[in-house]
Amino acid sequence: MTGRQNLAPLAISIGEPAGIGPEILLSAWERRFSASLPPFYVLGDVALLRSRANALKLDISFTEVEPEDASSCFDTFLPVYPLKNALIDQPTPSALNAAGVIEAIERGVEHVFAGRAAGLVTCPIAKKPLYDAGFQYPGHTEFLGHLAQIRTGQPAIPIMMLAGPELRTVPITVHLSLEKAIALLSTELIVDTARIVASNLRSRFGIANPCLALSGLNPHAGEGGSMGTDEIEKIIPAIDVLRAEGIDAIGPLPADTMFHARARASYDAALCMYHDQALIPAKTLAFDDAVNVTLGLPFIRTSPDHGTAFDIAGKGIARPDSLIAAIRLARRLADNSIPTS
Repeated sequence: MTGRQNLAPLAISIGEPAGIGPEILLSAWERRFSASLPPFYVLGDVALLRSRANALKLDISFTEVEPEDASSCFDTFLPVYPLKNALIDQPTPSALNAAGVIEAIERGVEHVFAGRAAGLVTCPIAKKPLYDAGFQYPGHTEFLGHLAQIRTGQPAIPIMMLAGPELRTVPITVHLSLEKAIALLSTELIVDTARIVASNLRSRFGIANPCLALSGLNPHAGEGGSMGTDEIEKIIPAIDVLRAEGIDAIGPLPADTMFHARARASYDAALCMYHDQALIPAKTLAFDDAVNVTLGLPFIRTSPDHGTAFDIAGKGIARPDSLIAAIRLARRLADNSIPTS
C-alpha cells in the first residue's frame, strides 16, 4: 500500500466513566506487548483510572503526559493526558461527568488536527447523562462531524462502517425506525454515501479500485418489482450514477445471499439500506473484534463496536478485544492514509 507513516501516538478518549471504557483501556494496555499495540495515550483522569485499576486488582503505573511524550514511556507507564474537568469514579452514569467526557473528545480532535495524535479512538459514551447536561448532538459521530466542520469550515458527512477481518458493512440509514429509514432512503443518499465509502477505501485502506456491493431493500431485492419497487426507483439509478463516475458498484443484491464466504470475496464493502441489514452480519462474523470506523471525517476515528455495557462494568469481565482491534486499525489507517483530491 502506498502511504505515509505518521509517528505520532494515537489518542483514546475515556468515554463514559461508569461504563466499561476505563477497564477495557486498562486491559488493552496490559496486553500491549502480547497484542503488539502501537503507542497511545488516554484523554482522561489519572485518579479515576487508578481507582478503577485498584478495584480490579490490576498493577498498572500511570504518568501524566503531553501527547509528544506518550510513545517514549508507553512500555512502562499508561500515559494519560489530564483533562481540566475531573471525572468522578462512581458506579452509575452522572451528568456531573459530562464536561469531562465531552472535553476528552474535543481534546482528541484538537490533538489530531495539530498533528500531536495520529488518530482518535473513542471509548463508548452514554447519551443520557450528556443530554442531561445540555449536550445538543444526537450522538458521538454527529458531534465529531460538528467539531470537524468547526476546524475546516467545510461540512462533514460522517459515515458509519463496521469493519471486521472478513467483512466491511455500511448502513446507509442508521439509527432510525424501519419506517423512517425507508422514507429517508433516496438515490441521492445512496450515491453520496457510496462516494465517501469509495474515496475512503482508496485513501485510507489502500484499495486502488474498491468494489461496492449494494444490497436490495426488499426480499429478493424486490424480485423485479413484485416485492417492492425501491430497487427499481432508488437503488438501480444510484448504481448507474456510480458506475458512470467510475466507481465499481454491483447490485442490488438480495441481502439474504450476499454475506456468505464466496459472495464476500467478490467485493470490498457492502452498502446496506438500513441499520440491522448491515450490523447483523458484521457482528455475527466478528462480534468481539469488529471495529466502528467513521468515514467522511478529515481525520482517523475508530471505536469498539459495542456500547457502555453498564451491566458488566466493574466486574472485571469486559473483554478488550474490540478496543484492541480499533487501536490496531486506527494505526494502520493513519500509516496508510494518503491525501484525498
